[in-house]
Amino acid sequence: MKYKFLLVFVILLCASAAQSQVTDLARLEFTYFPQGKSDNSFRRVRTFINVPFKTSEHGYLVPGIGYRNVNLKLGDEIPFSDLNLERYQSVTLSLGYTNKMKNDWRYAFQGGLIAASNFSQKLESEDFILEGSAFLIKDKTKNDEVNPSTKPWRLIFGLSYSTTAGRPYPLPIINYYREFAPKWSFAIGVPKSNIKYRFNKTHAVNAFATLDGFYANIQGDVAIPNQQGGTAMGENISMTTALSGLGYEYCLTDHILFYVYGGWTIINDIRIRDENADDIYTINDTNNIYARTGIKFKI
Repeated sequence: MKYKFLLVFVILLCASAAQSQVTDLARLEFTYFPQGKSDNSFRRVRTFINVPFKTSEHGYLVPGIGYRNVNLKLGDEIPFSDLNLERYQSVTLSLGYTNKMKNDWRYAFQGGLIAASNFSQKLESEDFILEGSAFLIKDKTKNDEVNPSTKPWRLIFGLSYSTTAGRPYPLPIINYYREFAPKWSFAIGVPKSNIKYRFNKTHAVNAFATLDGFYANIQGDVAIPNQQGGTAMGENISMTTALSGLGYEYCLTDHILFYVYGGWTIINDIRIRDENADDIYTINDTNNIYARTGIKFKI
């Protein structure tokens, strides 16, 4: 079970970075999980900006920076000190490059360095995560001059690697989008699949299933009593969620979009792990409601 959650989270982490390079240039977002049957709660503020620089007729260099602030309020009684365990931050520096190929294909590469921790003391090597991805995009969302009756579609697939995984091989990325009827479209892939209905150019609703989560190093570690009467050292914290729900989108302009999503978690797992990525304490695994809202600037 541990490896299943780990795999899901790493795919989420890498695929989110890859897709943001493709469609989103900037975003500001707030997420809230009240944590059902618990006095715990999860709040996150996330923002990033990517700035493309044209290097050739179809080539772009895309540096980016992102920031996340996670507040994990631990209201439940726990068998260890919660000192410096409620606030986590991460800063991401990334660099991507994309260029056009033949037959409407485009390739892209992206690499990044993440510092993710509770930052209770000076930076240490365990705070840093390296990630990288390479993927191909075929975008037919514009009118097809050769076959005007073809429904717009887009395919993204590739590979991503992150040192969070602790695995020596990359993981797959795939996402397929298609408009299948007037005002209707769907997307299938990781980290999000949905079906969307557009009332007009301004308003849209969708039903979705998606993944979410966070990972951070715990500086100084935390001693947690185990069933053998000893203690285990918690070295990092991880949250993995799979959720579904409904969303509303309001287009302020052709490129600026406001959104509100709400739903219910299918998997909700917040745990502290040791140096071998083994779970040693589960903070919460009860499914509950979920809410997310934000504004983004997209291509």
